[in-house]
Amino acid sequence: MFSDRTNWKLTHNRFTKALEEVRGSGREVLDLTISNPTRVGLRYEQATILGALASPRALDYDPQPKGLPDARKAIADYYREKHGILDLDPEQIILTTSTSEGYSYVFRLLCNPGDEVLVPKPSYPLFEFLADLQDVKLIPYPLIYDHGWQIDLSSFQEAVTARTRAVVLVHPNNPTGSYVKPHEQQALNEFCREHDLALIADEVFLDYAHDRTARTSFACNRDVLTFTLSGLSKISALPQMKVAWVVINGTGRQVQDAMPRLEVIADTYLSMNAPIQWATPVLLEGRKSVQGQLIDRVLSNLAELDRQLAKQQSCQRLCIEGGWYAILRVPVTRSDEDLAIEVLQQKSVVVHPGHFYDFPSDGYLVLSLIGPGSELAEGVRRLLEIVDC
Repeated sequence: MFSDRTNWKLTHNRFTKALEEVRGSGREVLDLTISNPTRVGLRYEQATILGALASPRALDYDPQPKGLPDARKAIADYYREKHGILDLDPEQIILTTSTSEGYSYVFRLLCNPGDEVLVPKPSYPLFEFLADLQDVKLIPYPLIYDHGWQIDLSSFQEAVTARTRAVVLVHPNNPTGSYVKPHEQQALNEFCREHDLALIADEVFLDYAHDRTARTSFACNRDVLTFTLSGLSKISALPQMKVAWVVINGTGRQVQDAMPRLEVIADTYLSMNAPIQWATPVLLEGRKSVQGQLIDRVLSNLAELDRQLAKQQSCQRLCIEGGWYAILRVPVTRSDEDLAIEVLQQKSVVVHPGHFYDFPSDGYLVLSLIGPGSELAEGVRRLLEIVDC
């Protein structure tokens, strides 16, 4: 009765079952994986946000496949103000309800069933489900760690086939927090030109550089056909508002060919609702009050993590440039999942095992850095009681 593309293993894994049992017992749990910015004590401009959703213009139905012009102009203004992209035409922007929907549009545009897309490893586990739903095959390329993360550029020639259609970049990567370096971007552009491929750049964490220095956005990458995905979920810490977008760039002919096709895809769904589109300029402006809070929280928690790690020698933190997460390299005395379950059951602390993010081997735990500082400090203390023994 059901399609093969939804033939996922839907039973809970051991870690999830253990978490349900601990929470079901009534024990207080310190969650060091929290990624929901609306539940970590940030100060939002509540009246401004709620007021923006009450525009009377939302009572008029004005279907625009790309999204309302005012919302797209606000996004172009964001790239100009934050990232110095002065000539981004709002007509190059298509609004979506999420970056996941943006991926769906782009995969549908580029790929026939069974075509391939190159994706980084380790990275966020969402790609597998998105690819399954679009009948796309994912081919991993490795990120390697040597005094910092870098793309294994030599792996691309081995990974590419006649069915490869695009390369996905996560800039910065989640969870490694590593940005694509300028020489890597140049090499990837050359590779894509050679094989007639597109670039898909996921930039949801772009604004959260730990040195507070703005990084270059792929929204200005014109060497090859490039689709840049982002949204309010991270930029303004408003995941519940469901505003995201795709910026299309490249050579003039490539953009001219891609845009009408994408517009038809968007017109088929018309998923964006009017109130949120009219509110987008205000919600996007709100990033200026919340991003500083988040970066301060991340850096404070990172300093506390490093302070506690300095007192032991069993595990170390890997280098990170941006984003909300930290990776610990831990002794491989058992699987990462076994270790995470032990920490959960014995210390009531939630951390993610590395295999959730497709790390190639055991010995990694992933922590969020946006939770309240007191909770992170206590959670790390308990975690090290298990790891450093």
